[in-house]
Amino acid sequence: MIWLLQFLVQTIRYPFYDRVKTICFITLSTVLSGIYTGNELAAQTLHPAGLRCEYMVNPLGIDIPRPALSWVFTADGRNRRQSAYELIVSTDSMYRNPSWRSGKVYTSKSNAIVYSGRPLKPFTRYYWKLRVWDQDHKPAAWSRNAWFETAALPGTTWDAQWIGAGGRAPDKEEDFYKDHPAPVFRKAFRVQKKIKNARLYITGLGYYEAYLNGQKIGTEMLAPGWTSFDKTVLYRTFDLTSLVEPGTNAIGVMLGNGWYNPLPLRMWGSRNLRERITVGEPCFTAMMRIEYTDGSNENIRTDKSWEVIAGPVIRNNVYLGEHYDARREIKEWQGNDGVWAQSKPAVLVRGSLGKLTAQLQPGVEVTRVIKPVKITEIKPGLFIADMGQNFAGVVRVRLKAAAGTKITFRYGEDVYKDGSLNGMTSVAGQVKNGNGGAGAPQVAWQEDSYTAAGKGVEIWTPRFTFHGFRYVEIKGWPGVPRPSDIEGLRMNAAMEETGSFQCSNTMFNRLAENIRWTFLSNVFSVQSDCPAREKYGYGGDMFCSADAFNFNFDMGNFYKKVLQDHEDDQRPLGGITETAPYVGIADASPGDQSGPLGFQLGFPYTIKQVYDFYGDDRVIRKHYAALTRQIRFLTDSAKQHLYDVELSDHESLDEKPVAFTASCFYLHHVQLMSEFAGILGKTEDVKKYRQLANSIREAIVKKFYNPQTGVFDNGTQSAQFFGLWNNLPGEADRAKAVEVMQNAVAKKGNHLSTGIFGTKMLFDVLRVNNRNDLAYTIADQRDFPGWGHMIEGGATTLWETWKYSDNTYSQNHPMFGSVSEWFYRSLLGINAAAPGFEKIRIKPQPAGNLTYASGTYRSVAGAIQSSWKKEGSSYQLSVTIPPNTSAEIWIPAVAGASVTESGKDIRLVKEIRVLSVTPEYTVVQVGSGDYRFVSR
Repeated sequence: MIWLLQFLVQTIRYPFYDRVKTICFITLSTVLSGIYTGNELAAQTLHPAGLRCEYMVNPLGIDIPRPALSWVFTADGRNRRQSAYELIVSTDSMYRNPSWRSGKVYTSKSNAIVYSGRPLKPFTRYYWKLRVWDQDHKPAAWSRNAWFETAALPGTTWDAQWIGAGGRAPDKEEDFYKDHPAPVFRKAFRVQKKIKNARLYITGLGYYEAYLNGQKIGTEMLAPGWTSFDKTVLYRTFDLTSLVEPGTNAIGVMLGNGWYNPLPLRMWGSRNLRERITVGEPCFTAMMRIEYTDGSNENIRTDKSWEVIAGPVIRNNVYLGEHYDARREIKEWQGNDGVWAQSKPAVLVRGSLGKLTAQLQPGVEVTRVIKPVKITEIKPGLFIADMGQNFAGVVRVRLKAAAGTKITFRYGEDVYKDGSLNGMTSVAGQVKNGNGGAGAPQVAWQEDSYTAAGKGVEIWTPRFTFHGFRYVEIKGWPGVPRPSDIEGLRMNAAMEETGSFQCSNTMFNRLAENIRWTFLSNVFSVQSDCPAREKYGYGGDMFCSADAFNFNFDMGNFYKKVLQDHEDDQRPLGGITETAPYVGIADASPGDQSGPLGFQLGFPYTIKQVYDFYGDDRVIRKHYAALTRQIRFLTDSAKQHLYDVELSDHESLDEKPVAFTASCFYLHHVQLMSEFAGILGKTEDVKKYRQLANSIREAIVKKFYNPQTGVFDNGTQSAQFFGLWNNLPGEADRAKAVEVMQNAVAKKGNHLSTGIFGTKMLFDVLRVNNRNDLAYTIADQRDFPGWGHMIEGGATTLWETWKYSDNTYSQNHPMFGSVSEWFYRSLLGINAAAPGFEKIRIKPQPAGNLTYASGTYRSVAGAIQSSWKKEGSSYQLSVTIPPNTSAEIWIPAVAGASVTESGKDIRLVKEIRVLSVTPEYTVVQVGSGDYRFVSR
């Protein structure tokens, strides 16, 4: 009867009955929940949880007209699967007159469900909830409410103007390096009615910090994220409802130079960033929308009525640092009768030519506070603070000094033997010998300074810069600084941690920790190469480490922003630039100032990783046209399906097989396009790209492969791993190619000699070819070259090169972090067997002297856990498979070994299906749940 009533209500079609339908729907849902609570709900073992919109919990301020909704589950028992779901979305938390009601949808899909209701309204909060039916078609209770709030949707007028201080760039280059106090803006307003809600929508060109009544709004730093400002400008939404006070208020904004107003510093003595990116004087635009309880609205917008004065930040630059004079601080934000002394009206400016876009990428925040392990006075009045860890961020200091006292902080990754600061590996753009241009410092140190106000204890943190460092040189401190006076603020995009790993090899555990620190040092809105010397977003680094980043952190929205950066800077002929945003670097370019093929590959490869890890094909659809232009450019630039220009296996220790690796990169581009076309159902494109890929493969094999010997090109480790990773040899030849690869490794004493690309491929190849014993041997080496050598040398982050450098190369570089992917895919054995981990393959590959490994990956489908240990003659494997997924589990077991699960022979456990038995594994298929296998 209940189902019949539901059906009748849902089939009412006349508009007159809309409200009746809603009332009946809600009433019936309540009745149904009450009935099921005593019966089916009591037996229900699957419940929706972790509701997300665009992979965020209750996002404030999105501008996607049809956002995607996702959820995971809590469940009891095994084999729990969703058979159907029902969604409801409304501007009303009671769901009267809903904007979308999906009805019962028969599917197990719980990820990236695209909103399909009435067009969303801008600046509006939407509530949503769902219920699911389990594998036995029993419904769960409705979930708790989740929500998302729209900002300025496409087509919405941005009701505010761009304003600035009215300054202009100096005529002489040397004048850029003089003091130019950062402007501070203010707008006073009065609140005389009761507020329902208040929102601030804001962005700036350069960096901005927003304040309400003198208090900083939010926790984000270095906003907005760096983009090609002529194409995209990111804005944020803040909830100010609880912060606005009755009566007089003042909203304030301080501007920094950021990436919009860089210095004309000649990076590497030749590259002036101002000639390569969109630049101008800092400016901003903002709307503060207030909705009152009486239904009226007010918009406090940026215009000429704002006031501006020069603030206490007298110089600031993303490379050279920030200089702050506390004597210039502004305390009276409300002012006398709402007027600032010595202020002037703001000036309307043109602002950006780029599209205003809501920033969904996690913002940069302080994610850890680090105390110095020691402070040493190396000369009278000159101190070195050792933070004990290389990281990216700034310092926070507490001091008491006379007015006008200037304290200088200089940063570096190392110290010399005498204990003095060695900042040479972090000098901006290798400007070390006066080669930075007119007015530039002789050496482009990372340096901040603070001039005290002389008003008791003062606390200061730089606002508009960030550094990469372990050591801080302190000069001018009043007295002797104590460890409690100095703190390091680690800064990074505030991404959720998704992975954990540990094992019986303590060096691997240290390495895993070093990699996490390195990765977090290089996510300041772009995935950078290093946080000090360059700070650029190189595509090659992304290709090498995207998988590893995804296992460690929730990178979905971070990478979506970065991918848009790459499309924004796509060259006129279709090539993708070496860095995004593009800064004019085009090493080993195939033409049109595009990047080398391996670095261009970062664009499609990261699209593939976002699809594989997050199971959302919208990322492919969004960029398919740009990918098509890129492939057309590469095809037009190839010579008989081959290339001979490339950086090749960057940082390899052997002679680089340049033409071979370039052609392999080209092949992989085309293979990815064929795969993308198949995912989107573009059959003609699939056929076209498959044919092209076959032609490229044939040309590569013909020119670079000797089937008699199994040698690719020059037979180095890089060459063999490239060939095997790209599946170039046929099955009959593979064994020969593998043998040559093994010999190439043996010649180096079982050390690697690969560069950044070959190292990533190395672990993939050895995993697929069941040679994890060799992978373990390589990874476990403690002398040069290898990760153990870095750690033995005192590294707390990854080096840019295998060899230690105390003068040139960065000591905080993510390129060789691909080994972290091996921790998850091979040692833990966690792999996706379908996009978004809807299907999972658990295949641990124990090797070396490991006695246990344990870890978790929190996928969009839920947390996947894999833990194993060896005890005597037994091997124990514990696995957790999240609800609504299935898994193929490879249990290490020699032929003839007994295998049990929770003490029972696996053949007698009804939830387990034995698929096969190999000489090294027993392979089973399972649904969700916890499993405890033992093989003897």
